[in-house]
Amino acid sequence: MSVPDASPLTVVFSLLSRADSTPPDLRPPGAGRSQHDVFESDPNLNFEHWGEYWRKVHGARFLHRDEADDTAMDKLLRYDQLHRFAPGPTQTDAPPYRAPTDAYGRLWPDVAGRIERYRRPQWDGAAYLGFASEADIAEVLGSARVQQKIMPEDHLMFRDIAPILSRQHILLPGAGSEPVSLVKLHVRKPELSRSEFQHWWLGEHAGLVAEHAGPLLKRYVQLHNVGPTSAGLPFYHADASRIDGVTLMSFGSVTALERFLSGAGQAAIANDERRMADTSAGEWWTAISMTLVDQR
Repeated sequence: MSVPDASPLTVVFSLLSRADSTPPDLRPPGAGRSQHDVFESDPNLNFEHWGEYWRKVHGARFLHRDEADDTAMDKLLRYDQLHRFAPGPTQTDAPPYRAPTDAYGRLWPDVAGRIERYRRPQWDGAAYLGFASEADIAEVLGSARVQQKIMPEDHLMFRDIAPILSRQHILLPGAGSEPVSLVKLHVRKPELSRSEFQHWWLGEHAGLVAEHAGPLLKRYVQLHNVGPTSAGLPFYHADASRIDGVTLMSFGSVTALERFLSGAGQAAIANDERRMADTSAGEWWTAISMTLVDQR
C-alpha cells in the first residue's frame, strides 16, 4: 500500500439526500430545499427516475460550458457520483445474510407479516469533487453559471446537501475503473479531538488496513474533514461538521465487497475502528461509483 499523496487534493465530498415525499419530521429538509419529488409523480418510479436524472441530466448540466471560453471547469480535477446501492451491504445489514426461520430453524411457509422494516441510511449518495486547492473550489462553484443554473437545480432535486471540505489521502491507488465503493462516515469518540483522531487514522489505522486488505480491495482513500465547525462559515453544515472523516474503499464487484466484509481482515479493521470511533454515530453503505471527470 502506498504512502499518502505528497500533495493531496482538496475535496468537497457532499452527502446527498433525494427530494421525495418522506414526511419532514422523519427526514428533515435542508434550509430552502424541496420537501417533495419534482421529477416523478408515480412514487413507484421515484427512486429510479431520480437516479437517472442525477447521472444523465444533472451530471451533464454541471459539466456543460455555456461559452466556448469558459475555463472554470478546467479546475475540477475529479468528479464522481456515488449512488447508494440499496441491495449492497450497509451498517445495519451486512453479510453473511441469513434466511429468517422459525424456532426450529425451518423456513416460514409465508413471509407476510415477517418482513423486517427497511432501515434507510441518512444519505442517498455523495458528489465527490476534487481540486488542487481551495481557491480552485471558489472558481468552479462560485462561477455565475453554477450559481445561477446549477444551484437552483440542486435545491429542487436534493432534500439536503451536507458538504465535507476534506483533504484527500490515497493509500491505495486504483486503476480508475472500480465500480463499487464502500462509503464509511467516521465520528470520533467524544474524548478525542479531531486532530488526534485523524493522526491515529492516517498514522496507525491505515497500516492495519494495508496489512489486512487482501487482493479484493482495489482502492483505499481517506478524506480528512478540514471544514468549519461553526455556523455561518462557508461549507458549514451541522451534520457534516460532526463527521471527522470518510473512508472510500473500492471493489471490482458487489460480490467482492461482500467477500471482503465476511473475511477476518474486515473483522480486524472494524475492531480497530471501534477503539477510536463512535460507530453508533456514523454510518456506512454501498455505492455504485460513476466517474465523470478524472484529470489526475
